[in-house]
Amino acid sequence: MTERQDAVACEGVSFSYDGAPVLEDVTFTIPAGAFFSIVGPNGGGKTTLLRLLLGLLAPREGRVLLFGLPPREARHRVGYVPQHLHFDPRFPVTVGEVVLMGRLGRRRLGPNGPDDVAVARRAIGDMGLEGAWSRPFPSLSGGERQRVLVARALAAEPDLLLLDEPTANADMALESRLFALLQGLGRGVTVVVVSHDLGFVSRYVEGVICVNRRVLVHPVSAVTGEVIRDLYGADLHMVHHLSTGGARR
Repeated sequence: MTERQDAVACEGVSFSYDGAPVLEDVTFTIPAGAFFSIVGPNGGGKTTLLRLLLGLLAPREGRVLLFGLPPREARHRVGYVPQHLHFDPRFPVTVGEVVLMGRLGRRRLGPNGPDDVAVARRAIGDMGLEGAWSRPFPSLSGGERQRVLVARALAAEPDLLLLDEPTANADMALESRLFALLQGLGRGVTVVVVSHDLGFVSRYVEGVICVNRRVLVHPVSAVTGEVIRDLYGADLHMVHHLSTGGARR
């Protein structure tokens, strides 16, 4: 039986800003096809770790590999959803046009073909936005826009999908819907979500990457009150969510 390839591998990674250490001796792997979350306190290094995975930063020590390649060489296999989107609300762009932007790295120069449109429509459907193809993007709610951004990333047909707090400004109902949609993606997509709410994401993910300068990786079943105290330095209100158990893809 062939073992699953690692989608992400960090080996002894350290990083500093102007000499101040942010991450130290980070070593972990994420198997291909898994659904993981990166959690930790503000200033603990979550964003830095994400930028290292994206290849926007280079480690001071160690190495980062995506599917066995340096991040810059594996970018064509990665989809990314930022936490915030800056756009001009007067710009006349439709949902379909936004999602088709995800196809830019997958085709040669020229107009989108039928295959591009089919992939984009499927991505919109995956996010529960059927019928929104021609809707003006500025007319959508904040939650709908975020799902369109996820669809844009999926339209690139990534093997690894990285999301930076995609529900930071969403209510609980929208948050639950989006995570359920991500959980049901299938097709071998590895999903890594940066989140501030450990208790919530533990219901959906199969592994948790705890980041606070150093990194520890836990299966959901091993995330206890003691782990949270070590990570955040205090008992938090989110602890009670863990009793719901971890869902699987």
